[in-house]
Amino acid sequence: MSDNSFGKLFRVTTWGESHGPAIGCVVDGMPPRLPITEEEIQKFLDKRKPGQSRFTTQRREPDEVKILSGVFEGLTTGTPICLMIENTDQRSKDYGDIKDKFRPGHADYTYMEKYGIRDYRGGGRSSARETASRVAAGALARKVLGIGIQIKGALVQIGEHKINRDNWDWDQVEQNPFWCPDAEMVPVWEKYLDGIRKSGSSIGAVIEVRAMGVPAGLGAPIYGKLDSDLAAAMMTINAAKGVEIGEGMNAARLTGEQNADEMYMDEDGNPAFNSNHAGGILGGISNGDEIIVRFSVKPTSSILTPRKTVDVHGEETEIVTKGRHDPCVGIRAVPVGEAMMACVLADHLMRHRAQCGG
Repeated sequence: MSDNSFGKLFRVTTWGESHGPAIGCVVDGMPPRLPITEEEIQKFLDKRKPGQSRFTTQRREPDEVKILSGVFEGLTTGTPICLMIENTDQRSKDYGDIKDKFRPGHADYTYMEKYGIRDYRGGGRSSARETASRVAAGALARKVLGIGIQIKGALVQIGEHKINRDNWDWDQVEQNPFWCPDAEMVPVWEKYLDGIRKSGSSIGAVIEVRAMGVPAGLGAPIYGKLDSDLAAAMMTINAAKGVEIGEGMNAARLTGEQNADEMYMDEDGNPAFNSNHAGGILGGISNGDEIIVRFSVKPTSSILTPRKTVDVHGEETEIVTKGRHDPCVGIRAVPVGEAMMACVLADHLMRHRAQCGG
């Protein structure tokens, strides 16, 4: 299978399957002499790992990362860094009854059509388990970006229930199981998801990721646009079905006067903006403002409600997906979105320096 890598100078390749012995990534192009430890990577993986609340899959994976190469005496060496995360709580028997059936909403049918073979145990390579590798790579990307660039994500909508943006508080994000910036929405989501979970169903969500401190100049015109690479990166996340930059789809409702981000000179004598409808990117190039990306994820396709499908023999049948699944995969997609933002920005920062210096 090809196309398991992304990035140009900061290049990430992920490997492994949901029910294999391990998953991981190889990061090539990492600059040398940057300090990195397994503990620094682990703190990001701990945000994504399953089983941390009743609102996520109860698969118990410690997601402990091991650095296999590219680091010597606590410093990156400039050679490929290989990171490994062992799988320790696979229950492949949960999928034995449906190994010949195509799960609606999953990649079972398309994988079989393309390759003529598929790993039915938890979806194999198409499982959201793969995203742990991206989060590990994102920890390395943050090292490239340095402490001046901050990346934060939050869950802003579950089903029809949206946060009140007037209540946005970044401090709240770390204090609830949803990464929710609106404290008033937390009990609403708790009650709503308890009902979804107990019924054996699932629901979709919207995640917002922001990058602060990004300098102007990252990205390139036409085919190297920063926003196009960010959109592509977010769309590779399992279950992602839509991406917005800045005002996004809502820009279609605005007039030119409303949408224009008027400029002024700040107190330090630098150009600044009165608003940020553009999401920090103009003409595919960062403008120094906050970069804002949102992506939506569909409801988890593995549900207990019987669904009509067909099997590998071409027979019509019904299917019920057992096992341990997220009632809302959007919760654990927050650190994944942060990681993809970090990887894309690290790649573009290195590309900018290679062409323009600095």
